[in-house]
Amino acid sequence: MGLLDGKVALITGAARGIGKAIALKFASEGADIAFTDLALNETTDNTLKEIEAFGVKARAYASNAADYEQTHEVVKEIMAEFGHIDVLVNNAGITKDGLMMRMNEQQWDAVLTVNLKSAFNFIHACTPVMAKQRGGSIINMSSVVGVSGNAGQCNYSASKAGLIGLAKSIAKEMGPRGIRANCIAPGFIITDMTNALPENVREEWAKQIPLRRGGTPEDVANVALFLASDLSSYVSGQVIHCCGAMNC
Repeated sequence: MGLLDGKVALITGAARGIGKAIALKFASEGADIAFTDLALNETTDNTLKEIEAFGVKARAYASNAADYEQTHEVVKEIMAEFGHIDVLVNNAGITKDGLMMRMNEQQWDAVLTVNLKSAFNFIHACTPVMAKQRGGSIINMSSVVGVSGNAGQCNYSASKAGLIGLAKSIAKEMGPRGIRANCIAPGFIITDMTNALPENVREEWAKQIPLRRGGTPEDVANVALFLASDLSSYVSGQVIHCCGAMNC
């Protein structure tokens, strides 16, 4: 018997990296999976096959999470296909790093739109569904830099801090309807995104980790499983750091 048997999870940006790890973890615990990515391609097809290998129902949807209309349309499609949505993981995100004085408006707007507005879009579309069900778990993928800030990432840090404020507010607004909202704040997690950072930046991050290793997407997925399941039925409005004590 899985921790998520009978539940449907919607995960944004789940074709690779942390989102994919969460989808696979949830599927291994019995959840049916709906996941989105910007386009359907070989990567999404391969991820879909890996999820289906657990014997659960799964479907990939092409959707620009930052687009309000597209988001609401895809949620309608998911409801038509799956009938309910019990868990929402707002994982879609990008980086466009640069020092504030060198950052242009496009870099700022792109990151805030994809990382923060997308979460608003999906929460706005899914909370009416969850309210009718009298229950649901919303998980925003924040970051340790959303708590502490980081030089060269003012746009990314601001977007991730916004996800924390959003989750805490939703926890208070929707708690009476049985809906929980929490954040995960990963530290240095080894993904394609972090591997794209300059080597000196990655080395500096590693020095700050007391556990002396970078985290894995599976480490984050385990925390997401806790927040998605009934094990965390009285946990809401919280930020759980998954950072190897880097930011404790």
